[in-house]
Amino acid sequence: MKVLMLSSSRKGSEEYLEHARPFITEHIRDITDVLFIPYAGVTIGWDEYTQKVQMALPHLNIKGIHEFTDPIKAVQNANVIFVGGGNTFNLLHQLYRHKLTTEIQNQIKLGIPFVGWSAGSNICGASIRTTNDMPIVQPISFNALNLVPFQINPHYTDYQPPGYNGESRAQRIQEFCELNPNIPVIGIREGGALLLQDTSLVLVGELDGVIFKGKSQITIKPKQPLDGYLC
Repeated sequence: MKVLMLSSSRKGSEEYLEHARPFITEHIRDITDVLFIPYAGVTIGWDEYTQKVQMALPHLNIKGIHEFTDPIKAVQNANVIFVGGGNTFNLLHQLYRHKLTTEIQNQIKLGIPFVGWSAGSNICGASIRTTNDMPIVQPISFNALNLVPFQINPHYTDYQPPGYNGESRAQRIQEFCELNPNIPVIGIREGGALLLQDTSLVLVGELDGVIFKGKSQITIKPKQPLDGYLC
């Protein structure tokens, strides 16, 4: 499998997908025809969302899945699949509604490259139970694509605003781990990504990541082998 799981569409004040272009280019190599799934978009229309990605990656021939009369066939015929960020619950709801979860899994298992960012990365995990998003819609299941056997937390941050009395991101993830002590959660900071290539998993980018499991919390470094978390 060839799966690039980007934490975010932006890094700092950079332009949309600017930091991700080198990762994406290397990941998909010379493939130019891309199927984009904009279902995570809620406050942005799917046509507008697709155009936004097209403008950010003008060297690619990107077409939105909503433009096809048969989305299942669109996935089956795809050379590359991109899934954008937004609301993870709406994204998964739409994937189930259009009966696409199994089709996407099958394509990726056949070696079709996949690129997701934010919500599009969240769905690569076993479930979406560690998303940062509000459940604005209820999918029939929280089970996701299960391309990796752990949970993902994009946009991970240690920052706690002064005077803020709510739970930190780490505390929220630790709540999950308390109830699911055997399931790891990998936090990816903005600008970073997890790269899965067959049986190899590494963190790419410049910043450290974090792995939570049970009561433990460990820091992971860029390019550090994480293959053991694929078991």
